[in-house]
Amino acid sequence: MEAKACLVIGAGDATGGAIARRFAREGYVACVTRRSADKLQPLVDRIQAEGGLARAFPTDARKEDEVVALVDLVETTVGPIEAMVFNIGANVPSSILDETARKFFKIWEMACLSGFLAGREVARRMVQRGRGTIIFTGATASLRGSANFAAFAGAKHALRALAQSMARELGPRGIHVCHVVIDGAIDTEFIRENFPERYALKDQDGIVNPAHIADQYWMLHCQPRDAWTHELDLRPWMEKF
Repeated sequence: MEAKACLVIGAGDATGGAIARRFAREGYVACVTRRSADKLQPLVDRIQAEGGLARAFPTDARKEDEVVALVDLVETTVGPIEAMVFNIGANVPSSILDETARKFFKIWEMACLSGFLAGREVARRMVQRGRGTIIFTGATASLRGSANFAAFAGAKHALRALAQSMARELGPRGIHVCHVVIDGAIDTEFIRENFPERYALKDQDGIVNPAHIADQYWMLHCQPRDAWTHELDLRPWMEKF
């Protein structure tokens, strides 16, 4: 049987890793990528210890040649990419008075341009097969720009527009394109160390469990095409919106 690949771009220690593990439990080869190979190995080891299959592909998703090579390598050495999850964050706050052009551009590269590159490359393969799922991870900033988050909100707004355009173009060709707005703090080491009061809400289900996010991504991938969801928003029950 031909292996089925799930490509997770931005496979970090929380959300991206949980998504990779979820798809691996369903028999997919979790193809995980981030810039540092060393940071990928613990995730690969964990998936394999859980009985799944995983491959690590260190890639700078902002570089077109690297993304083209990544998709080609996965398709030729693992199998068809049935699902691609774009999960790069780039949540870096700064006052607009202090923001630099260099950092603003870098945030856009990470959160938007790399999404375009990955989405385009996997879509080129998926349309030939007439199937596939592409999921972009969004945030509160995808919907509104908050003070001190001009760069991040601009990039996330653009990523959402990219997802909408791709969905309208590719949906009729059998490709399910989704955008997920995660509106709330996620159970991560960053939140635990920098926002202890928010992290304390974990006992009340007040922050998002990455495994529960992963369950929703799997659900989107499994949806019948007569009832596709394009945009899904996830937030804790106590989160204001």
